[in-house]
Amino acid sequence: MTEQSPAAEAAPQRPVLTVVRGEPDAVELAALVAVVTAAASAGGASHRAPVRSAWADPARSVRGPMPGGGWRASFAPR
Repeated sequence: MTEQSPAAEAAPQRPVLTVVRGEPDAVELAALVAVVTAAASAGGASHRAPVRSAWADPARSVRGPMPGGGWRASFAPR
């Protein structure tokens, strides 16, 4: 027999999943538990932003300002 702390006996455990509508059978509940367990075991690995290469960076296609004033300087006498 194992001894439990008084706090563990006093606090009832809340259910992790609750069926709100319908009556799922044992197979459907097992599938749901498997999916939730797999998602929880994946952890934070799926929340990382994908690494983008410098070649695929959209800022690369934006040209910088023209040296010497651009259009203003194109019609000015030199």
